[in-house]
Amino acid sequence: MTEQLEKIRKELHKKLKKDRYEHTTGVMYTAASLAMCYGEDVGQALTAGLLHDCGKYCPPKDQIKLCEKYGVSLTQSELDMPALIHAKLGACLAEQEYGIQDQEILDAVSYHTTGRQGMTMLEKIIYIADYIEPNRKEIPGLDEIRSIVFQDIDRAVYLCARRTAHYLTDAGRAVDPATVSTYEYYEKKI
Repeated sequence: MTEQLEKIRKELHKKLKKDRYEHTTGVMYTAASLAMCYGEDVGQALTAGLLHDCGKYCPPKDQIKLCEKYGVSLTQSELDMPALIHAKLGACLAEQEYGIQDQEILDAVSYHTTGRQGMTMLEKIIYIADYIEPNRKEIPGLDEIRSIVFQDIDRAVYLCARRTAHYLTDAGRAVDPATVSTYEYYEKKI
């Protein structure tokens, strides 16, 4: 672990709640494993995995205020579904507070919740690592995604986006258009 990464890890350990920090380290190490599997930069994966939820240290109301402070524009969908805000905020905080200048890392943090069409490999890695990390509570289909992700990451992204959309719909909650777009894109791709 680089000196910068260790410094960020220590800061997040103080800032995040215990469960969120454990999830974060699970995503970080899962992302590193996926990066090794797919020939991606392990340092980028560790960094993006560690920072993916750095915007979740405060309640959504405060996240909105921080977005206003930093000039982060939010869509109506994000305002209607505050659980999405931390992704864009996290990318901003990664740059402003943690000194990350690598746009690939910032994009992976920004899109880790909804995904997007044509994600880079690093974006797919963080998107999936967030879903499958070892501390994640058992949810329907999780074992299937874990079993295929190291052979076919695009299929894993498709299944993850599809399950997320179905879970939200079944619960009577709105589904962000970006999640639907991700699901449809990867359905065609596989």
